[in-house]
Order: sequence, then structure tokens, then C-alpha cells
Amino acid sequence: MKTTTFIENYFDNIKKLFRYYKSLGDRTFTQLSEQEVFHSAGEYSNSIAVITKHISGNMISRFTDFLTSDGEKPCRNREMEFQNSFETKEQVLAYWEKGWACVFNAIDPLTIEEANKIVYIRNEGHSILEALNRQLGHYSYHIGQIVFLGKTLKGKDWQSLSIPVGQSTTFNSEKFGKEKSRKNFV
Repeated sequence: MKTTTFIENYFDNIKKLFRYYKSLGDRTFTQLSEQEVFHSAGEYSNSIAVITKHISGNMISRFTDFLTSDGEKPCRNREMEFQNSFETKEQVLAYWEKGWACVFNAIDPLTIEEANKIVYIRNEGHSILEALNRQLGHYSYHIGQIVFLGKTLKGKDWQSLSIPVGQSTTFNSEKFGKEKSRKNFV
């Protein structure tokens, strides 16, 4: 595979993965009440609202002026991200959307020529590919926390975001009943 094709595939795939993880968060928020978004399991536990504040703050810092300024912006106050300042679920969702808008505004126009460009996060150089992998790992980690908390809070009322328990055989049967094809799972 030529390098150009590899990078095109990589950019296409990682953009889909960012959108996939956003959709997991979106589908979790849809199931939660305002009270559940702000629920904390204890003094040293983060609510979904606080986790959202942290990852959205990170997104805004990392992806604003992505190609031209350090990803750790001087105006970012990471410590304050772990203190709830939201009053409503709508405020949490608005900040969630603001963070994702920064991500997609930065990554959607990326070109093959920029793949090896160096960007900085806390004065440490990363190729664009490395920086995207770093952020995808960070966001998927925290979105996993959001999904886990949502599932825990909803209990038996949780609507699965993947293959529901007890339906793996049916799902696999449908998949293997089709022609082989090259697809992105998202």
C-alpha cells in the first residue's frame, strides 16, 4: 500500500472513530435524566457532568489552532475542569458539543501533506498521526467512563450501545450470512 493511500485510509478511519466515540456519549446522554448526569458515587468520584467538562476542556485546548499553537493553551485551567460549574444537563451538552466542534473543525480539513507535521502538546512534539492517536485514546477512555456510569445508573433500563447480551449468536449469524467486504465497523 502506498504511503498516500495509507494516510488517506488512516485519516478516514480516525475521523470515523472520533465520531463513533462521540455517538457513544450522545447515546448515553439521551438515556440519562438531569439528576443522573450530575450524580456522583462519592466525594472522590466524578459525575458524568465533570467528566464531560474535563474532556471538552481538553478538546477545546488541544484542537483550537491545532496546527499552529501548543495544545495546552495558557487559558486552560485543567484543575477547574474537575469542579462542576454546570447547573443543567443542557449546559453540559452545550459544552460537550463545543468541544466536539473544535475536534471536527480541526481534523476534517487535514490533508495528506500535513500527516507528518509536528504539533506540540505541553511543548512535546507529536506528528499529526501521533497527536490524533493520543487524543482518541484519551477521549475513548473517558467516554468509556461515561458509558459505564450511565449503564450503572440506568440498571435494567439501560439500552445497549452495542450487541445486547444474549444476542451475539444472532448478530454473528447475520454478519457471516453476508458476502465478505471491506468496511469500517463504525
